[in-house]
Amino acid sequence: MNRTLSYDVLIIGSGAAGLGVALRIADTAKVAVVSKARLSECSTFYAQGGISAVLDAQDSIDSHIQDTLDAGAGLCDEAIVRLVVSRGKASIQWLLDQGVTFTEVESEDGEKQLHLTREGGHSHRRVVHAADATGKAVEASLLDHARSHPNIDLYEFHNAIDLITAAKLGDSPQRVYGAYVLDREAQHVKAFRAPAVVLATGGAAKAYLFTSNPDTATGDGIAMAWRAGCRVANLEFMQFHPTCLYHPQARSFLISEALRGEGAKLLLPGGTPFMHRFDPRAELAPRDIVARAIDHEIKRLGVDCVYLDISHKSADFIQGHFPNIYASCLKFGIDMTLEPIPVVPAAHYTCGGVLTDSRARTDIPGLYAVGETACTGLHGANRMASNSLLECLVFAQQAADDLRRRLPDLPPPPTIPCWDESQVTDSDEEVVVSHNWDEIRRFMWDYVGIVRTDKRLERALRRAELLKQEISEYYGNFRVTSDLLELRNLIITAELIVKSAMRRKESRGLHYTLDYPAPNQSRPAENTILLPR
Repeated sequence: MNRTLSYDVLIIGSGAAGLGVALRIADTAKVAVVSKARLSECSTFYAQGGISAVLDAQDSIDSHIQDTLDAGAGLCDEAIVRLVVSRGKASIQWLLDQGVTFTEVESEDGEKQLHLTREGGHSHRRVVHAADATGKAVEASLLDHARSHPNIDLYEFHNAIDLITAAKLGDSPQRVYGAYVLDREAQHVKAFRAPAVVLATGGAAKAYLFTSNPDTATGDGIAMAWRAGCRVANLEFMQFHPTCLYHPQARSFLISEALRGEGAKLLLPGGTPFMHRFDPRAELAPRDIVARAIDHEIKRLGVDCVYLDISHKSADFIQGHFPNIYASCLKFGIDMTLEPIPVVPAAHYTCGGVLTDSRARTDIPGLYAVGETACTGLHGANRMASNSLLECLVFAQQAADDLRRRLPDLPPPPTIPCWDESQVTDSDEEVVVSHNWDEIRRFMWDYVGIVRTDKRLERALRRAELLKQEISEYYGNFRVTSDLLELRNLIITAELIVKSAMRRKESRGLHYTLDYPAPNQSRPAENTILLPR
């Protein structure tokens, strides 16, 4: 059986970033999109809030830029922020052209127009949305187009193992040749051969015990790029979404920031508001401030959660604006039209990642990174709400434009060796994988969470180093499985997060440490960049 497949472009990840590249390049290239689970099982699908774009006459590009810079706490690349924000309107139009149906309202003159909501950190209403399930609408439309495109081949349940590079095969100069990929259903490894590879695997929030992310968010692209020799940046900035549903049967269910944008209040168990004590913007402060405030109150009072209350709005308003959240809460016996929703912070978004330039290029020729996998300079020390899907769309366009220019001149990769598993056996100790998985997520939550200290980070690093060695030995002795691949990537990414946090001797944005509770004002803010040995 021939287990080598050849393409012009291999895209690892099937969310808005990956499909955005595929759809924009497929007219001039043969494209493979691989997804380790169902094609729709990605962070895009679960995005509730929306996409930020300047569409209102009272708003401006400069205002959106300034809001983003303010949220990013001095670490945003202003040129990148301007690039992304200025493409907002065109990105929304591209989605409309793909058939995405956004929520509309009737204007004063009776014409339909896109409804704009407001979220934390934004000074204007500029968030386009499809009710409270924007990501689902975007993913469904993009997948429909990808499935019908003759130049795009989609591979579900195909888990990327590692990038194939010239250096790994003893060739020079360094460039990417493709990737080894585990076909989970056939249980064998394929070689995808391609002169260009795009990493669009999402973030790494599954490194934490509590997260809003799907199970696929295990830092795969970050770990693969690191092993291949790419730099990573700003991984200490893990965004914790302030409001995930707190219920014993609820698993990773996010309560959208759009509720607070429409007037929902955060309350203590006794019904007292508290956000005004932490920031004059109260519930509309950036996410890092709101998450730390909730964390502070939970620890101060020794309670399990706080509450988010929008019951002062009419039932029609709530059910009309938030139908999916309303229905999901009702399944757990919570009627948000009558009572507040119990909420806790949870790991949500990886602001750092594989370091890229303005065209989504990494340190390795032919290798690109887009979406949450990448560190582009847009988010700085804290991502502003609804800038993430916008970044996916803009950098998908940037990558596709660069690929279109470069592909004609890229030489085809050489013959790729078959995957060698002659020296390994089937594992008889799968409990090791599940135990180590739990241990990583617990020590990351306890020691590298919303509030950090030097001592906690040192403890985390010791545990990460021991686990990495144990997992590496296990990986070397047994046949790969999807769970093992995720575990291997998760421990590498967790260690990189810890090392990045240890480098930053200040509090800034999402990184808050009791040992250095204020930003370092003695020098300009600097990115944390880690280089592979």
